[in-house]
Amino acid sequence: MLSRHAPVWIARNRVEGVRATERAGAGVVVMDDGFQNPALRADLNLLVIDGDYGVGNGRVMPAGPLREPVATGMARADAVVLITPDRVAVSDLVPPGLPVLRAAASAVAPTELAPGTPVFGFAGIGRPVRFRNSLEALGLDVRGFRPFPDHYPYGREDVDRLLATAAELGAVPVTTAKDHIRLDRVAASTVACVDLDLDWQDRLALAALVEGTVSNVVG
Repeated sequence: MLSRHAPVWIARNRVEGVRATERAGAGVVVMDDGFQNPALRADLNLLVIDGDYGVGNGRVMPAGPLREPVATGMARADAVVLITPDRVAVSDLVPPGLPVLRAAASAVAPTELAPGTPVFGFAGIGRPVRFRNSLEALGLDVRGFRPFPDHYPYGREDVDRLLATAAELGAVPVTTAKDHIRLDRVAASTVACVDLDLDWQDRLALAALVEGTVSNVVG
């Protein structure tokens, strides 16, 4: 998915991955899911929080969903990206002076999924219910939905069962872009993909933050 926008390196060792990008001529590296990685010193740390879910019960795993205490993460962040609406008062947790960049996530359906189209959804993401809500927000007729664990590795039997269920319901099978890319070619050709888009409240603030960091590093 990321390679649609820029060259991508996949590495189990983040340090070696960055060194590989440097050898290839990269001047800036954007690390996905690297906020808690201590092996690299980041010039810009963005902490992304879902305004629907917030920080859960505020506890660290296994007692809760967090990888580290909220205060520790906030202290290391250069800005918080808040996916709105802020239904659980995430903004109240942000220390004074820490920039908050707000963005609304919206589902983007392919043209064949017009409002009213019967669909059978499935998703293996952090919060599958959010995807179901997105399908309903698009005006689709959600006749069934199957959640899977995050990063679920779909096998042939899984796909066969999903397609059979969709056929029984007279519905189009549909999933997220993150799940769609993990399907084999045959399955991917029969499952519709609904992507997500971010509508930034203040794109200029985001651009200024990123461009300021890049100019300091590269310049």
